[in-house]
Amino acid sequence: MENLTILPYTPQLEALFTIIRNRDTKRNEFLFYSERIIRLLIEEALNHLPTQEKTVTTPTGTQFTGTEFVGKLCAVPIVRAGESMEKAVREVCRAIRIGKILIQRDEETAQPTLFYQKLPEDIANRHVLLLDPMLATGGSVCKAIEVLKGHGVEEGKIIFINLISCPKGIETFMKFVPKAKIITGFIDPELNEKAYIIPGLGDFGDLYFGT
Repeated sequence: MENLTILPYTPQLEALFTIIRNRDTKRNEFLFYSERIIRLLIEEALNHLPTQEKTVTTPTGTQFTGTEFVGKLCAVPIVRAGESMEKAVREVCRAIRIGKILIQRDEETAQPTLFYQKLPEDIANRHVLLLDPMLATGGSVCKAIEVLKGHGVEEGKIIFINLISCPKGIETFMKFVPKAKIITGFIDPELNEKAYIIPGLGDFGDLYFGT
């Protein structure tokens, strides 16, 4: 899929995922290693932003032709689990604007409900990094994208970043916004009867925030 990017499954990344998937991993270790994966995902997402040529003069007095980013950027975590990815964004992207979208999934029906939104006034003019650690059914992220599009964000300017996804969620996302992009760390094979990713790692928000 043209708009789907999966992090290369290096020995380092395999070890990181093994740690955060282990139910015996302590919370402080889960935080440290999951944030390492998130940092890798954010760095990869930045590779998909538009650039233009720029020439600078180096301290030796010679010129170097490179590139610079074009346009403004905004990160929008899907609260609450998506807020776990906000720290890495702030560390990588200097003075980035942050929005918030609160969506909760009904545990019985697995359907998403929008509860809250707070976005920059000029978000329609920005590229958006949409943040949520898990892509299961795709319902929550599609609801969040409805909100973004309602504020004038073009789907081609949306990059959805998550740690673990599954084929059903990817298919739902791609059908809903074929011009948007997904950056993911790993694709698990299936969902269980409660719409949790299998093998997955459980509820990321609970593990990250210790609830």
